[in-house]
Amino acid sequence: MRQSFIAQLEELNNNVIKMGSILELSTNEMILALNNTDVDIAKKIITRDDEIDLLEQHIERECINIIAKQQPLATDLRKITSIMKIITDIERIADQCSDISEYIIKLSKLPKINAPEYLTEMISAMKKMVSDTIDSFVEADLEKASRVIPADDEVDKYFLKITEELSEMMQNDPKSVPQCICYLMIIKYLERMADHATNISEWITFIITGDLALG
Repeated sequence: MRQSFIAQLEELNNNVIKMGSILELSTNEMILALNNTDVDIAKKIITRDDEIDLLEQHIERECINIIAKQQPLATDLRKITSIMKIITDIERIADQCSDISEYIIKLSKLPKINAPEYLTEMISAMKKMVSDTIDSFVEADLEKASRVIPADDEVDKYFLKITEELSEMMQNDPKSVPQCICYLMIIKYLERMADHATNISEWITFIITGDLALG
């Protein structure tokens, strides 16, 4: 019975890692699509979102099955219940990659304007948060998980700077309003992606330490 339980836990862990890998692929491709206004890549990301949704449902069923049939002890139960929270946030980050991709397609149909000044920096900060979050789960690395939480403040600062820039742009050039609205939505989704990465890192910290200190 114990060997069966260990095998189930390992499969559960591997499926979360798989979900994280797919998310990283979508995140990287979303950045590429945004930088190049690449509609084909954007459409691919939107299609892939279904794969992540199905994997989330599968992992959730696995978790419930293990809890119901194996009655895990405290440490294992802590990991299983945390995974159920983690996969929800992974799925939401993937949703936001898909949402941004929809706006990339909208931007492709509008006259081109310069991207906001700090967009590259905001994307870079968010991408590192997501990567550190996935890595910290794979490696059970408390230090990497703890780096994610303060990094969210950096993303928030870029969000405010870009919001101000876009507001000025719309006032100075009314013709740019449709494009600016697209960028406003994109940075809002980027900010939410960082928030979900923070949530995941907090659950990883709980798995490792047993300390549930959610923000």
